Amino acid sequence: MSTNQQKNNEEEVDLGSLFVIIGKGFKKIFNFIGAIFEGIFHAIISILIFLKDNIVKIAIATAIGFAIGLFLQITTTDRFESDMLVQPNFKSSRQLYNNVNYYNDLVKQKDTLGLQNTFHLSKEEAASLRKFTIEPVANQNDVINSYNNFVKSVDTTTVKSYSFEEFEASFTDLDYKIHKINVVAEKNDIFDKLGDVMISSVVKNKYFNRLKELTNENLNRTDSILRQNLTQIDTLRRVYMQVMVEEAKKQTNGTSIDLGGEKRTTKELELFETNKRINNNLKDIAIDKSEKYEIINVISNFQPIGTKISGITKNKAVQLGVIGAFLIIFILLLLKLNTFLNTYKK
Repeated sequence: MSTNQQKNNEEEVDLGSLFVIIGKGFKKIFNFIGAIFEGIFHAIISILIFLKDNIVKIAIATAIGFAIGLFLQITTTDRFESDMLVQPNFKSSRQLYNNVNYYNDLVKQKDTLGLQNTFHLSKEEAASLRKFTIEPVANQNDVINSYNNFVKSVDTTTVKSYSFEEFEASFTDLDYKIHKINVVAEKNDIFDKLGDVMISSVVKNKYFNRLKELTNENLNRTDSILRQNLTQIDTLRRVYMQVMVEEAKKQTNGTSIDLGGEKRTTKELELFETNKRINNNLKDIAIDKSEKYEIINVISNFQPIGTKISGITKNKAVQLGVIGAFLIIFILLLLKLNTFLNTYKK
């Protein structure tokens, strides 16, 4: 009896110790969460105190930056911008990017004569050009479609050793399908003189022209072969249909001989699937032919009249005001850090 009572006491002690350990664990968790919220609250209060102590300095720096920006905004000539959307084919995007960067270098170097000769502009028009940029229109579908094409073109072993994440990491701006060219100028009516020159600078390349010709020849040849195959399949289907009609007539006359009707039905289904597959291939080829008929497809050309650059985010007064505020805050934080380091040494 005493032995059983001792065992019960030991079990109660073990359970009590377990609850104590669990209670301490929960207490540590809650203390940790409380410390996080306390740290966040302390950080917010410190930021508010810093802003309260230095609000006058920050306001003065912001006002100075705003005033300088306003002066520049008033004295600076109005600027206009226009965009062109293009779809380069045959990996001509690199050449297009190089050309646009070259035009922008001419602007930076103030090479008015070079811009005149390149775009056939007057001296005044060439001098009004201020910036050329090009960037991709990022679309995740481009990455997915490119990966699908990659999977179809390589063997299974290669696909297993090259994941989608690795493919996506190696996907560059040049690999996107559509790209946007932006031009900034002080004259608003010169943009329609720029697009054709930009496109022709790439289109005149002999390598891209040869590649375009070969690609279109292959597409036309494949299209012709598929159409011939489609005609042959339609002929075979008509033959099978005639045979099935004849078999049906024999069965009507009392003949019960089966001359492979089940096999013929299977053949009919196979021909139907083949016909469907060929039509899908023809559809894909039609899309390829429409997209690859030109070296560069112009989706949207420059507008004849540019759009005036305006808005808060592009206003020099607002920009310099914000820069002034951040600059004084950065300086004040450096001074505060320097004071802390000097105190820390002592």
